[in-house]
Amino acid sequence: MKFFAPLFFIFFGYFSVAQTSGREQFPQFPACEASLANQQEVCFYNTLQNYIFTNYKVDDDKIASDFKGTVIALFEVDTAGVFKIIYIDAPYESLKLETKRVFESLPKIKPATYSGRPTYSKFTLKIAIPLEEPNAISGRDIVVLQDKTNSNLIDNSKELTEYEDIIYKPFENPQFKSKGNVVFSHQNYGVFDALLNQVGSNNHTASKPYSYEEVSRYYDFEAINQANLKQKESWFGRKIWNENLVAIQGDGYWFTVNGVLDVRVGKDTDSKSSNTFVNTRGVKVDGALGEQLTFSTSIFESQGRFADYYNAYAESIKPSGGNPAIIPGIGIAKRFKEDAYDFPLAEANLKYSPNKFIDLQLGYGRNFLGDGYRSLLQSDGTSPYPFFKINTTFWKIKYTNTYMWLKDVRDLATVDGTYATKFMASHYLSWNVTKRFNLGFFENVVWTDMNERGFDLNFVNPLIFYRAVEFGSSSKTGNALLALTSKYKWNNQINVYGQFLIDEFAIGDVKAANQSWRNKFAYQIGVKYYDAFQIKNLMLQLEYNQVRPYVYSHSNPLTNYGHNNQSMGHNWGANFREVVAIARYYKGRYFADAKLIYGQRGFDFKNGTDNFNYGGDIYLDYDDDRPFDTGVSIAQGNKTNVMIADLQVGYLVNPAANLKVFGNVLFRNFDPVAETTTAIQSNSTWFSIGLRSHLFNWYFDY
Repeated sequence: MKFFAPLFFIFFGYFSVAQTSGREQFPQFPACEASLANQQEVCFYNTLQNYIFTNYKVDDDKIASDFKGTVIALFEVDTAGVFKIIYIDAPYESLKLETKRVFESLPKIKPATYSGRPTYSKFTLKIAIPLEEPNAISGRDIVVLQDKTNSNLIDNSKELTEYEDIIYKPFENPQFKSKGNVVFSHQNYGVFDALLNQVGSNNHTASKPYSYEEVSRYYDFEAINQANLKQKESWFGRKIWNENLVAIQGDGYWFTVNGVLDVRVGKDTDSKSSNTFVNTRGVKVDGALGEQLTFSTSIFESQGRFADYYNAYAESIKPSGGNPAIIPGIGIAKRFKEDAYDFPLAEANLKYSPNKFIDLQLGYGRNFLGDGYRSLLQSDGTSPYPFFKINTTFWKIKYTNTYMWLKDVRDLATVDGTYATKFMASHYLSWNVTKRFNLGFFENVVWTDMNERGFDLNFVNPLIFYRAVEFGSSSKTGNALLALTSKYKWNNQINVYGQFLIDEFAIGDVKAANQSWRNKFAYQIGVKYYDAFQIKNLMLQLEYNQVRPYVYSHSNPLTNYGHNNQSMGHNWGANFREVVAIARYYKGRYFADAKLIYGQRGFDFKNGTDNFNYGGDIYLDYDDDRPFDTGVSIAQGNKTNVMIADLQVGYLVNPAANLKVFGNVLFRNFDPVAETTTAIQSNSTWFSIGLRSHLFNWYFDY
């Protein structure tokens, strides 16, 4: 019916191939099949315009209001010749529905072809309202749009140049000044520890890992790297001795890729096994996008067998579900062959620094708080875990907030094969009181998903006092700890440091001086001597740690200070005293570490006669089977003397990949008062040699 105002069409068809190509064929209405090849396109447009003019109906209210506007329709003719609407832009829903109706009523036609094969073709149609009867159009009136939908075949005669236009720059080790994290191990950090601890420095060395930006203020990574380079001309020689396996630097971004190896063989002279070994393969990727966003990720696949004492400890903390062990510091292991383990490991860190004061980190890994070899507050001896960290640095202050998602993998905490989830939040305020004296304040709280509590938003506020919040939520469902740390720089060579942790403290019991079990505290005191005896790069360290019984444990073992059956504090758990003496030396690429540990630990007997909980196992309820409330002393229970001597020497093969070749000998004497299933008298001598990408602290001193 012709009761509309005039019709006006602007009709655009677009293809990804040139319209002059002899291999393409336009879609064909039946009336256009007899048209010449150079008229097929015009016939298609004219036929479609006439059909829409004849069948499109504008509702009466639009006509009465003298509406003027445009409907835009994006449609395709598919390989079967069917018209399909992709998108409609119209000011009224009624116009959208009418446009859709008209296109659905179009007859099936012959599809477009390319080289004789049916192909999709897409078009854009503008329908102006009021409508106007179309005039015949010629090929020169057709405007062809570039196809960016990849629905048609690409013109092989044209190529984009974007790939060739990518800008590459010579790799200039931008990571050395980036906000990315320096891989934390005591050995790695030993090369610049003295420089960071000079009198007058305004940094905060307890919160680890550090960023390259923090360390580069005192230590010139690039200069040291250049000094240690070997003169290698071949690509293979440079990659083995000096460079990253892959290193790309462009306009505002960089990334590196390196293989990860830990291949070592050894022998425990007191073991029946023929040898010990570790076979680790993996990959590590580091990079940055701009100056504010850095990232690091690594994944390892490992198999290994260790000295007997270490295998026994790994199996003593095995998880629920049949897996035989947890490798300390790494994670759950499955059986490999008859007496070895298969243990994968993945770590990642994504850091965003919106300004010079704050950095935000989303990670899967471990953290460390302290200036010593051990940390009583937050150690890196556990398996990796997800965390979110906020570092805020200004004036003389560094404030670190860490939110962690942990697991309890005991049988009692496992339901339907799923391990229990627990949460931990901590904040640590480091304050440089003077140019020599640093004071730190630490608070931590652990809670569970009891009563669908989930990640409690009460603890999200980084400035809140956790102890008060936990008491308000319910003091029986959470576990809070407090601590102080300190460091005094006697001079540039001698630093004294310490930690004091309170898990629970009763003033009345302190006054009574009766050694109550409730006085759950721990402390550390240590000293470092840099360039000892005027020998450059020789560091000597002496440290004492003492943790009273029942520290880190709780009335609900699920809310203890642990993850994956390991302590989040000191690796030994509780109920011990320990002296650690360390010497570290390096020169160029050569290094040597010597360590001597002597300790007294108190274990449970669990022999059927004496089943008491003496406070060393942090995964026991401290209210159950406690032998006495007063007279509680360090190493009570099955008192065990432990002595560990460890010597390692090595050579840094590739600084970029932190690849080291090393030889190691460890002697361990473990002497309990009474032998039990978990405390067996032993003397172990363990020799190892290997090639390792040194990416984390792996502790064997249990």
